[in-house]
Amino acid sequence: MQELDKDEKYEIKYEIRKSSRARNLRLTIYPGGKMVATLPRRAGLDQLEGFILQKADWIRKKILEARKRGQNGLLTKTSRREYMKLKEDARKLAVSKLREHNQIYNFSYNRIAIRNQKTRWGSCSQKGNLNFNYKIIHLPEKHLDYIIVHELCHLKELNHSVRFWNLVEKIIPDYKKIRKELRQA
Repeated sequence: MQELDKDEKYEIKYEIRKSSRARNLRLTIYPGGKMVATLPRRAGLDQLEGFILQKADWIRKKILEARKRGQNGLLTKTSRREYMKLKEDARKLAVSKLREHNQIYNFSYNRIAIRNQKTRWGSCSQKGNLNFNYKIIHLPEKHLDYIIVHELCHLKELNHSVRFWNLVEKIIPDYKKIRKELRQA
């Protein structure tokens, strides 16, 4: 892949999404390099363009990283056949790890779903449903443990507050390091 020179002119293509829930302008860069700009209802296109120009170097760097991850990383689109083949093994692994780690927290949860997601390792709904990417099966154990504990802790704190991270730290004291490694995976 060719790296862009910092002084070279380049075009940044992006999709715009308006959100009534968003409070701030947000840029999301997906594996493969696609960028989506989320605008709060009150923000205008001139505000967005200024924001993008201000963040141009950061955007360039992140798009190049995302393209690289999209080619080499674990969170890329795969075949339905692979997903169906590994889905049940991933479920067994997730259930086993949830039982192991939940002995510390004793949180109650509802459904566990295994999905084929492009950008997420896991999620937790307000109803207490836990979702995991089937690709957790490919992760080193410390990364897997982090993802399971992270979603477990969302059962108590549906945010990323200090209280949330304190809960995570009970089982994963080096969560910051592991989180950084996962973002680079």
